[in-house]
This record gives sequence, C-alpha cells and structure tokens, in this order.
Amino acid sequence: MSKPGPCLFCAIVQGEKAAAIVGRGEGWTAFLDIAPLFYGHVLLVPDRHRETLLELEPSEVAVLFAAAKEIARAVTVATKAEGTFVAMNNKVSQSVPHLHVHVVPRTKGDGLRGFFWPRKKYPGDEERELVRAAIAREIGS
Repeated sequence: MSKPGPCLFCAIVQGEKAAAIVGRGEGWTAFLDIAPLFYGHVLLVPDRHRETLLELEPSEVAVLFAAAKEIARAVTVATKAEGTFVAMNNKVSQSVPHLHVHVVPRTKGDGLRGFFWPRKKYPGDEERELVRAAIAREIGS
C-alpha cells in the first residue's frame, strides 16, 4: 500500500525522527509511547508501512506477534508488572495510520478500566531513559 504523505512511525523506523527505542528485530521496531498509560508502555510497529492488521502478509503476522510476545515478557520483568495488556486498533481510534501494537504493563488495582484511559507523560527524559533501558536490556537477554 502506498502511504499518503509522511508517516511518523516510518520516520521513527528509518531513524529520521527521534524515539525511545527499546528494541529492533527483523521487520519490527519497538519504542516507548510518548503518552503512556503507564510507564513502560511500548509501541511495536512493523518496519514496512502497513496501516492495519489486514494488510500484513502471513509471514509478517508471525514476526510481529513473536516480537509482541518477547516485548510483553520484557515489559513485565523490566517494570516489575504483574502482566501486560496487548492491543491494537484498526483505523478507529488509531492515532497514527501505521499499524502498532500497544504493550502496556499492568498490576492489579492500577485503575485501568474500560476504554477511557488517562494518559500521562514521563516526568523527564531521565525517567523515560531508565524505563527504556530496562526494557531494552530484557529484550536483549
């Protein structure tokens, strides 16, 4: 599919736009969400521009979800979470028209209910970097 105009996530994948990258693999890139539900909220994107899940080739699905599994493990360990919430939107509520999988650390009683979720920003670059580095270490292990 051809993309209409510049894509923010393609720019991140290509290194043209800065992001807190936590990992890269064959065909995927993962980075911290700039407005996380909880610290450690990661976005996983396919390196090739794909707007929705329906546009992925079967081989791309396998690669992306193997990466999602590893990132879910890494986020859980790095943030000392009890588990993760893994989700994606397809067009509706998709803030960037490039497929992305949300991997969000979860703990019981964290306040996440329904689909009206408060977002928060990292207090600063140092705090974001500490979380990014912890997840990246786990992905590399």
